[in-house]
Amino acid sequence: MKQARVAILRTQPASVLADYHELMNLAGYQDVVDRAADTALKVNISWHFFYPASSTTPWQLEGVIRAMKRDGYDPGLIHACHNRTVVIDARFGERENKQLHVVEAHGLRNVHLYEGQEWIGIREAVGDLTDRFLCLNQVYPKGFSIPRRFIGENIIHLPTVKTHVFTTTTGAMKNAFGGLLNEHRHWTHPVIHETLVDLLMIQKRIHRGVFAVMDGTFAGDGPGPRCMIPHVKNVILASADQVAIDAVAAKLMGFDPLADCRYIRLAHDLELGVGDPRAIEIVGDVSAARENWHFAGPFRRMTFASAMQHRIYWGRLKHLLEWSLKTWLAPWAYIASVMYHDLYWYPRHGQGRVEEILASPWGRLFANWERLTPDERGWPDVGTAPAKLDRNTLQLIARAFRILGTCVAEAPETARLRGRKTAASAGAS
Repeated sequence: MKQARVAILRTQPASVLADYHELMNLAGYQDVVDRAADTALKVNISWHFFYPASSTTPWQLEGVIRAMKRDGYDPGLIHACHNRTVVIDARFGERENKQLHVVEAHGLRNVHLYEGQEWIGIREAVGDLTDRFLCLNQVYPKGFSIPRRFIGENIIHLPTVKTHVFTTTTGAMKNAFGGLLNEHRHWTHPVIHETLVDLLMIQKRIHRGVFAVMDGTFAGDGPGPRCMIPHVKNVILASADQVAIDAVAAKLMGFDPLADCRYIRLAHDLELGVGDPRAIEIVGDVSAARENWHFAGPFRRMTFASAMQHRIYWGRLKHLLEWSLKTWLAPWAYIASVMYHDLYWYPRHGQGRVEEILASPWGRLFANWERLTPDERGWPDVGTAPAKLDRNTLQLIARAFRILGTCVAEAPETARLRGRKTAASAGAS
């Protein structure tokens, strides 16, 4: 197996842009990301609302774009890339998380994979690789589709360091989930670890180059990827080995990657990457990689929603309710998720958990983002106003109901019902 290398640096707002450039080159991105091919910057939006550690930070996106332009990559061959999730509004999220501001400031294309993009059958895309899948053939016996545009493109994943109620930790490998599975992604939750390994196999087959740049300026602990306790950790990571970067991030959070994160163990055993931290070359700030943050993890204090998800997919409610998620009844779960997270948890619990974090230099940088001008290295002045979470109940209710309408209207089950009605009408005429 090829030697795995993970770059890690400590950073601060005043130097974060220069640090991202150094980080990416320490990790050897120019050897992996073909400058002649189109490059998708796969943005992570785990919550459409701003919540520290949940989604790609604007300085992360800004740092990667500036690094590539500085190294001679053609901006015309770089685009931001978003997927849609039935409980997350990507259009709203890219504005709230200030990612769209960065993309527009650099004049880059902004691709939403569910809007006007062609998706093709998986066997057409990867051929006999489908015969090696661990679980996806069983989950989707009729096959599934992936975006045609991904074939031959580079992809740079932009995850954050955080925990996850399904996979213990989440990072580069999980970031491919939304972009490569177009419908019924929740069907894979009972076999989520095997799914991430299958998706990594697909990525290695279809992409010209695969790279990851992970932001740990904020890091999230608890029942992620949303209802977390965020911490300021001031580190950034990069690697061409998706397994290795997830392993190093897991170790930082206080987990044993091979014992606690099954998806890392499976990928390591299949030699899709290196999941053993002892076999990973650390470059940059080696002492930063030795830190142990002693995170509690996602299972110690789960929310009501995450505990119910566990019961549905792995516990006592599995046989009672999981079947409904594969029928026209599935939107009940999307509605329940939006109502719990957007209408209840965010306005009730969010602000109290992050008061100190929002007043940190990173919180102030986020709050004042549109009014600040960086120098070549970063933001020497981050302003005085702290970031705030939107707790206006009436506005949150209005937004949540708009998102509810969207998730029901765009759910694959609803689309299938519409298709049946259209076909029936056509037959009657």
